[in-house]
Amino acid sequence: MKEQYSLALKQLTALLQDEHHEMGVLANAAALIKETTGYFWVGFYVVQSDELLLGPFQGAVACMHIPFGKGVCGTAWKERRTLVVDDVHQFPGHIACSSLSQSEVVVPLFDGDGQVRAVLDIDSTKPADFDTDDVAFLESAAAIVGNVMYK
Repeated sequence: MKEQYSLALKQLTALLQDEHHEMGVLANAAALIKETTGYFWVGFYVVQSDELLLGPFQGAVACMHIPFGKGVCGTAWKERRTLVVDDVHQFPGHIACSSLSQSEVVVPLFDGDGQVRAVLDIDSTKPADFDTDDVAFLESAAAIVGNVMYK
């Protein structure tokens, strides 16, 4: 997978070069990550005041509003760090958008001032499905998108 991830990051960089339309950038990034990984759900939530609002995604229907500090996404936003959850049913306050979700990774996207502007959310139907290579890829992809959109 490391080689696939490396190629996908190069493709993402080229795809987003000179692009600045937030929804288009997030939509293409979600599609590329979904195609590369095959995970159940890949998408973005965008910070809007005191909540995260559903942005472009690939997968099943999703929750549209997530409060600051709630669920895995809201907690990653509040703590300003990547969260890897091996069993979402054991995460305090987990917001169950789909009963099929078993594990989750959420990566914040930062602007030039260090503020979280969005989060990349990935769900898997398998427990403990994310390894260090997966997380490194997702953090790199989020950094590329964040640098294009918010720096």
